[in-house]
Amino acid sequence: MGFNTELTRRLGIEAPIVQGGMQWVGYAELASAVSNAGGLGILTALTQPTPEDLRKEIAKTRTLTKKPFGVNITLLPTMNAPPYNEYAQVCINEGIKVVETAGNSPGPVIKLLKSAGIIILHKCTTIRHAASAVKLGVDFLSIDGFECAGHVGESDITNFILLSRARQSLGVPFIASGGFADGQGLAAALALGAEGINMGTRFMCTVEAPIHVKIKQAIVDASEHDTELVMRRWTNTSRLFKNKVASEALKVERASTTGKFEEIAPFVSGKRGREVFINGDKDFGVWTAGQVIGLIHDIPTCQELITRIEKEAIESVERTRKVFQPQSKL
Repeated sequence: MGFNTELTRRLGIEAPIVQGGMQWVGYAELASAVSNAGGLGILTALTQPTPEDLRKEIAKTRTLTKKPFGVNITLLPTMNAPPYNEYAQVCINEGIKVVETAGNSPGPVIKLLKSAGIIILHKCTTIRHAASAVKLGVDFLSIDGFECAGHVGESDITNFILLSRARQSLGVPFIASGGFADGQGLAAALALGAEGINMGTRFMCTVEAPIHVKIKQAIVDASEHDTELVMRRWTNTSRLFKNKVASEALKVERASTTGKFEEIAPFVSGKRGREVFINGDKDFGVWTAGQVIGLIHDIPTCQELITRIEKEAIESVERTRKVFQPQSKL
């Protein structure tokens, strides 16, 4: 007997597990492996230099899996915005059924995707933003707790509170994102009202993840204390792996008398972060990782990981059920 949640039913997947979009990680190799294992693999649109490159990556993924997969489109706070609508149009033209959206002012992109009948899974770090996304007609919300990697928002609300607030007030199915790596976490998310979980950092540490094995080992060796919150001064807080560059960036941020972002910009270069995944030097640039690194102790295949999570979740639910003992009637 497998899982039966609104997420598995609507998306046509077996396990209520989504591999979130990750810059420089969400390529065909990982997305197809997650989908083949029963979850929902996701390609990261902006990892592809152009919309045409995304189209080619979608085609490549279809040679590797016949199961459902999705695409992530994250709208970034930047002066030179990528052609988001063109990336969205590629998803429409290629028959993608599920798109994960995130970031600022997603309304136009969501409207375009919804007009084509695409299922929208929108990631939010606050209930206020989630409520706004509901008004845009999203199908699922991905509730992203403060534990997460990357952009954590500015509210610092952890998932234990955030998920319960989502259950209490949103009225739209949601999944839990940030801090998930095992079946115990999946069982807890389901108990709190979620329809499944989203995992990013945990999927970075799998055999199929297209990053250097030394970075995967760095995740295995790390503890939950090995992340840094950087760029809070500019209300663009990001959780990064605690390495030499991230620590130096934080030092500059705190010591700056001008408050100019230009002082920290060289330290948070995305290009240097991409090189980390290629050359295996964890200190070469900044890269995102969640506090969940403290729960990651091996580098399994995606199939091994998802099978294990399903087994652990079922065992956790059974163990919890046995705690309750009905009182006999006198």
